[in-house]
Amino acid sequence: MQQVVIIGAGKGGKALIKRMVETKMMDVMLVIDKNEHAPGLKYAKAQGIQTATNWREITNQNVNIIIDATGSNELMHELQKEKHPDTTIIPGSVALLISELVEEKEVLIARLKEETYKQQTIFNSTNDGMIVIDINERIILFNKTAEKITGFPRKKAIGLKIKEVIPSTKLGRTLKTREVETNQEQVLENGLKIITTRIPLIDESGNLLGALSLFKDITEVVNLAEEVTNLKDIQMMLEAIIQSSEEAISVVDEEGRGILINRAYTKLTGLTEEQVIGKPATADISEGESMHMKVLQTRRAVRGVRMKVGPAKKDVIVNVAPVIVSGKLKGSVGVIHDVSEIKTLTTELNRARQIIRTLEAKYSFEDIIGVSDEMKMAIEQAKLGAKTPATVLLRGESGTGKELFAHAIHNASDRKFNKFIRVNCAAIAENLLESELFGYEEGAFSGAKRGGKRGFFEEANNGSIFLDEIGELSANMQAKLLRVLQENEIVRVGGTKPTSVNVRCIAATNVNIEKAMAEGLFREDLYYRLNRYPISIPPLRDRKEDIPALCERLLRKLNQDYGRNIESLKSQAIKKLMEYNWPGNVRELENVLGRAIIFMEHHETAIDGQHIPLLQQPAKEAKIQDNISIVHNNSETLAEAVERVEAEVIKKSLEQHEYNRTQTAKALGISLRSLYYKMEKYNLANNSMQHDS
Repeated sequence: MQQVVIIGAGKGGKALIKRMVETKMMDVMLVIDKNEHAPGLKYAKAQGIQTATNWREITNQNVNIIIDATGSNELMHELQKEKHPDTTIIPGSVALLISELVEEKEVLIARLKEETYKQQTIFNSTNDGMIVIDINERIILFNKTAEKITGFPRKKAIGLKIKEVIPSTKLGRTLKTREVETNQEQVLENGLKIITTRIPLIDESGNLLGALSLFKDITEVVNLAEEVTNLKDIQMMLEAIIQSSEEAISVVDEEGRGILINRAYTKLTGLTEEQVIGKPATADISEGESMHMKVLQTRRAVRGVRMKVGPAKKDVIVNVAPVIVSGKLKGSVGVIHDVSEIKTLTTELNRARQIIRTLEAKYSFEDIIGVSDEMKMAIEQAKLGAKTPATVLLRGESGTGKELFAHAIHNASDRKFNKFIRVNCAAIAENLLESELFGYEEGAFSGAKRGGKRGFFEEANNGSIFLDEIGELSANMQAKLLRVLQENEIVRVGGTKPTSVNVRCIAATNVNIEKAMAEGLFREDLYYRLNRYPISIPPLRDRKEDIPALCERLLRKLNQDYGRNIESLKSQAIKKLMEYNWPGNVRELENVLGRAIIFMEHHETAIDGQHIPLLQQPAKEAKIQDNISIVHNNSETLAEAVERVEAEVIKKSLEQHEYNRTQTAKALGISLRSLYYKMEKYNLANNSMQHDS
């Protein structure tokens, strides 16, 4: 590298020094300026370059190049006289120009390398074989796909004549004819059939530069043709279905271009196929953003978006969902609903009235405690189910929080501003249940109110109804409920005219419905209708890691109920709670904590192990019989003896469970309704305390 001395370290000199250092074009060995405070001298010193104030000190030295950055003609003449014979003197402006040219050259070289790399990457990443020849028929480009299809090494092919690589080629003919040949069949030497397109390469002046061949395995083309045929069949069937629908439907492809609309769409928006098909998804929108484009970007459905469409600016509500086939986004389909101004105002008014009147559902998903994987999964399932109109079936043992889930699902749905009606199917007598659920007409039976009465389903119209203990319904009520779920209409007791209802049903049960079906106690068709979106809520024994968090939440509630200020549970108390299996689940945990708080001193603020009552696993019901006399009295019949023993078993079980009827029925393996019947039959009802869970 040539050594350079720069004379002049002002602003221009500094810029030159900096350019020389950055480009490394020359080795700057010395910088000279008579002004000791010149900016260039400071920069040179910072870069470790020698500096001086007198240029005459270097005139006798054999320096390769001296650059005069002072701009002084007088100094230039003196340097010419006194310089060493082998030294070259360059004006600063010339040196700066040279450095700029060198830098520009480096930039252009880097850019050329980048463009070349991009072109090579694109060239080799295409699924089509590509071969380019020059005017002498020599191969100058040969991509990886061409190598794969022909079986000829790419590096070896470059520079060879095309006939040496592919003897059957007709690419040389393209050089002579200068005509494009598209989709030509050809058989290669390895027996592979290809479809090829040959294109002459001609510049703007009409000069022939070479020829390009694009080709692919014909098998892929055949498969593609079959796919296209299948898609056409599917499209025809889809189009027939869509055209027969009374809902206004529009379909776009993955790029947001309209591909299908139905007659109902044209009737609603006033737009014809010519105005929509092949046009962007925004073509029909008067006000608002395209939900089709939003769905294509996010791959997620949108519901209930209000906008204006068509030349008449029709006010509509749009639901759009993505169309995904084999994991690939193929487009989106939208359903448009007409919304008049009066309907909008009525809906908003009813919603406001409902908010003011009451919010029936008290709990949300924030009220459900669960850090265990099982509970998190149940919560996530419930959140997803809340966004759909599907019937939800909550399954879980008594006390696991099924009603909490029902409240939360309603509050997370688009019906949250409407009523949430709760019905315990086991707590209502069989002869009253139908009239309570479906209502009755005036004079339907003795004691019926004048004008009749609306049932729970009518009360829940546009909202949700929670049917708890659904497994306790009789066969007759199951059939009537099935009709409501299928037809979305009810018939009042004593009436003949059906009334349409729009109700989202949430059912819950703690019994084994599958077993009940097998025994003929539960209808299969109702089961499949209810089981559309099942959610299993795990028992507390399967998610004991939730106990500390549950205790924290329950303590806040119990503090309010009992006027206490219990802050926490100590480790011994937590340990005792974690060792118990909780047959009564969260309800039993709340009872245990409540009992502990009741017996605590008022100055105590933490529950310790000594405060937790003795927790024993429930004894097997078979042990009840230990104290039951089964001696037969010759004066009683077998049926009378069976009834006597049955009465004693039920009485013992009621006493053992402190007359909690739900737990007693569960322990005996009978329904709550059966227990009520038997208690009345054996005159046990008057002796029982009202402790139903």
